[in-house]
Amino acid sequence: MCWVERIKVYFATGILFLLATVAYGDSQHQSSQPISGIEKVFEYTGTKFGVPFLKATIKIEDGSLEEGRSLFQVHAVFHSLEYLGFLFRMNNRFTSTIEAESCSPVRYVKEVDQEGLLIEKKSYLQTLTFDSSNQKVVVEKKGGEERQEVSLPSGTYDPLSMFARCYLKEELHPGQDIHMSIYDGVKLRQLTFHSRKEKVKSKMYGKVEAVRLESSTSFSSFGDREGTLRIWYLTDGGKTPILIELELPIGKVKFELESVYGS
Repeated sequence: MCWVERIKVYFATGILFLLATVAYGDSQHQSSQPISGIEKVFEYTGTKFGVPFLKATIKIEDGSLEEGRSLFQVHAVFHSLEYLGFLFRMNNRFTSTIEAESCSPVRYVKEVDQEGLLIEKKSYLQTLTFDSSNQKVVVEKKGGEERQEVSLPSGTYDPLSMFARCYLKEELHPGQDIHMSIYDGVKLRQLTFHSRKEKVKSKMYGKVEAVRLESSTSFSSFGDREGTLRIWYLTDGGKTPILIELELPIGKVKFELESVYGS
């Protein structure tokens, strides 16, 4: 595979990381995680063949009041490492505004800024406004130049609102099959994750017990050939997502948790 194709795979991996970290979603069991006064930050490094190429940060924090609803905001930033230079530059940002009690999405904003010799140049701002009562979302590009309405199944989330729901609301139960629906402004995905308990080596915590979630999905960068997403959550200490692994047609890519902080 040529270098152009490899770098495009790395970009797709960064986007798929958003999907991977939000994998757990359909359980009806509620945890005791507080839903007020929260600010939590997760920082990851993405590696291929053991070589780092991407940093990712996800932050959950209190938002504001809107139409009588208490809101949270979830932010995610993906940026390439400096040593890649003019070959590959990425600084992509995502923000999801969600209802505090249900974690249902209200707005999802994508700010894509990337270019380089070995990656397609993209620069745009896209906003998704969810209307859960009518099971649809309005998708707009900056300035309202492009606008469309998309019908969605009940209970569809954007990637970051699903991440927040998993972390704040759900319990993890090995042996379950978890079904989820997620829409990011490009494609609606219906995934089924299988869960199991196992020990895994973490950069932060050493060898620990975790719940592993695993699902097959297609990768557009490989002509929709199937690959696998795996996510490991700590069984003790607040369901921290410590490791994400993407098994691609060219091999494995890992995102390892390097730090977590906040209340």
